[in-house]
Amino acid sequence: MKKLLTGLFLAVLVLALAACGTAKKEDANSGETTKEPESKEENVTLTVGASNVPHAVILEKVKPILEKEGIELKVETYQDYVLPNQDLSNGDIDANYFQHIPYFNTQIADNGYEFANVGGVHIEPIGVYSKKYKSLEELPEGATILLSNSVADHGRMLSLLEAKGLIKLKDGVDKTKAELKDVIENPKNFNFDANTAAEMLVQMYNNDEGDAVLINSNFAIDNGLNPIEDSIALEDKESPYVNILAVRAGDETKPEIQKLYEALKSPEIQDFILKEWKGAVVPVK
Repeated sequence: MKKLLTGLFLAVLVLALAACGTAKKEDANSGETTKEPESKEENVTLTVGASNVPHAVILEKVKPILEKEGIELKVETYQDYVLPNQDLSNGDIDANYFQHIPYFNTQIADNGYEFANVGGVHIEPIGVYSKKYKSLEELPEGATILLSNSVADHGRMLSLLEAKGLIKLKDGVDKTKAELKDVIENPKNFNFDANTAAEMLVQMYNNDEGDAVLINSNFAIDNGLNPIEDSIALEDKESPYVNILAVRAGDETKPEIQKLYEALKSPEIQDFILKEWKGAVVPVK
């Protein structure tokens, strides 16, 4: 009888300890559950290269839109036109937003980049600036006109001068690729000086170099010039030089890239562009 009671006592004790262990395990598991947050998908981070103005300014306005979509947008700013494509090709950034279509195509042809054009966002009309003269008509015989040293810019600049009646380009030439050698009529014998980097043309204008300077609007705006008020002539808004969002080929269909482009094209951002730059930067449909 004593052995039986002792056996029953031990059995009860084992069961009690087992129950206690199970309870502790459940409590521990419960504690772990309360300490760990529910699993969530990690936010996607996009790094986009851009010129300071207007591109980086526009992207800053896009950030809160993408944040709602779980996308963190980082903006890397550049002062030139070469590094953003090199860094995109190398994988240092996920996309860039600084260049127009003809330049984009030239960069691909010259460097073998495997890029894709996600789509156009805006146009920055190029302008003619002068501290000496108030109109193109006032430019004298033999006036010196300063252009960018980037041949990719020449077609655009020469097309503007042709549209204003100052020169004539060779018939049949692709005007987006026109060069100085394609000028066949120059009634006032203008002297074209194409030895200055695009980002330095504003400084040349401020130093009163030459009689007129052709400046891309992003550099003009970034240096405090208002293309609408300060230029003596401005490119037509129907220009083919649309600024685009560019990515490595194959990345254009990624959801985060598509969401970025949708945000750039949203009514909120297009309205911001119009109000901020009052026609010096024009969104495209």
